[in-house]
Amino acid sequence: MPVISLTTNVEFCATTIGKDEKIFNVNFLHNPYLAFGGTFDPALMLHVMSLHNVNAENSLVWSKAFAEFLQEKLGVPSERGYMAFVDPGADFAGFRGTTIAEFMRVNAAK
Repeated sequence: MPVISLTTNVEFCATTIGKDEKIFNVNFLHNPYLAFGGTFDPALMLHVMSLHNVNAENSLVWSKAFAEFLQEKLGVPSERGYMAFVDPGADFAGFRGTTIAEFMRVNAAK
């Protein structure tokens, strides 16, 4: 269920977040008008939404891994954007016309 809004490749994301690549949703977006700190120099916005594994320890690991990747592959310095790591809770994430919590409850009973 991880949802990542980032310009990157799925394999790196799956390895970094520690979940199966088959369940990832990655939004590849190039925005030449993205401004940070009052300039249009290379910048980023990263939003990672993942269930059951967002915590302070993982956020430190992920922030470092994504910052290094973005610097190396895209030339975006780590001080040129913000990263957000969020666990919305299974009751607040939708899938197949229901919530993930309900989907898991129904399928666990099968």
